[in-house]
Amino acid sequence: MAAKKNFPLRIDPGLYAALERWAGEEFRSVNGHIEYLLRESLKRAGRLPDRKTHNEEP
Repeated sequence: MAAKKNFPLRIDPGLYAALERWAGEEFRSVNGHIEYLLRESLKRAGRLPDRKTHNEEP
């Protein structure tokens, strides 16, 4: 598995609280849930690169 990219995220406290509740209901960490939501959104938009052909390095 490729190393994950770290970056700071500024987020509204109310939005974070809602994500925290939702993540808990799905048995995920907030970070894991945000990653899941972003991945699903990219899939629906047809913008998720193919892991086999995409270079993970920036």
